Amino acid sequence: MSSVARSERQSKLGVIILAYIAFIALGMPDGLLGVAWPTIRTGFGIPLDSLGALLIAATSGYMLSSFLSGRLIARFGVGQVLAASCALTGSILIGYTLVPNWWMMVSLGVGAGLGAGAIDAGLNTYVATHFGEGLMQWLHASYGIGVTLGPLIMTVALSSLSAWRPGYLTVAAFQLVLAASFLVTLPMWNQHAEPADTEQPKKLTEYKTSLRETLRQPRVWLSIGLFLIYAGAEVTLGVWAYTLLTESRGVDAAAAGLFTGSYWAMFTIGRAVAGLFTQRVGLDRLLLISLVGALVGAVMLWLAPLPWVNLAAVGLIGFAIAPVFPALVSDTSRRVGDRFAANTIGMQISGAGFGGALVPGLAGILARQFSLEAIPVWLVALYLVLLVLYIGLSRGRPQPV
Repeated sequence: MSSVARSERQSKLGVIILAYIAFIALGMPDGLLGVAWPTIRTGFGIPLDSLGALLIAATSGYMLSSFLSGRLIARFGVGQVLAASCALTGSILIGYTLVPNWWMMVSLGVGAGLGAGAIDAGLNTYVATHFGEGLMQWLHASYGIGVTLGPLIMTVALSSLSAWRPGYLTVAAFQLVLAASFLVTLPMWNQHAEPADTEQPKKLTEYKTSLRETLRQPRVWLSIGLFLIYAGAEVTLGVWAYTLLTESRGVDAAAAGLFTGSYWAMFTIGRAVAGLFTQRVGLDRLLLISLVGALVGAVMLWLAPLPWVNLAAVGLIGFAIAPVFPALVSDTSRRVGDRFAANTIGMQISGAGFGGALVPGLAGILARQFSLEAIPVWLVALYLVLLVLYIGLSRGRPQPV
């Protein structure tokens, strides 16, 4: 192997490792809040449901930056966008620990969402452009590691120091180190982002398609709808499974916690496994198998003739849907065409953020109007619509440019 080839291989490996670390960092703040919230609200003297204000603020920033990520990457390059986003996120987390009033923390939440959305969409776009579908699956499995580490970090902070701020400062330091790492490695990111020569097809990030032109494509809107419905279904079960099992089906609290935990455990395992087999199976087959499996699991949860079926159903849904999000990202250019893919990926991430907030809320309205047993029926409907929409978009794909 020549020294040039060896250097290029090492550069590529370094970018992949840094991307995985960035996705671990992306998950950490999400994992902090749930454990820290009782202490935060006590310290600020605010009611329990005040959490919603912070979530809305963060979701707003997340949707905005992810929606615009395609244009930001085209103008500044993915390395600079990621460095700035990590620096912003780290600074906001430090700000959380310094502000004296709750409304200030809520205001900072917009900035946290801006940083997270740009990191999420930027890395998804980059990996979809330069690497294979298997690496995309492992990228998203890294997020699960971050979500797991976040609660552990906050638990240590609360148990050792009886304060939530050190937990946020720890993750903030991690984010700032990561931002510096992106700055130091800018040449590696730029190396993979160089314009293709005339004999090679253009990469997704090399198209300068306007947002207006992208939004004129019906397939783009349908693709955004895919992500909205998928993310909504994913979050719905994660949010409502425990309540459904304990309050409607009489499952013991400890067992219900195990059932709910199995959902995220199988979710993480599913993405790790999918990374090994995606290229062999192919994206189309993988997505069809996953969506059909999720639909079967939702029907099992709806009917659930025996208590153990609840566990099997929740675990099956978690394992089945695990590859869907990263596979849909990798499949973007085939759905909408190369010219619109970079913009669409960011819009899809934005749609997923909106769906993750909207669809579980609709599930709660259905549960209040009818009963908690409406939730599995709602899931069946969501996965059925998702399957039909994906099959429809799989037909008549745009021809590559």
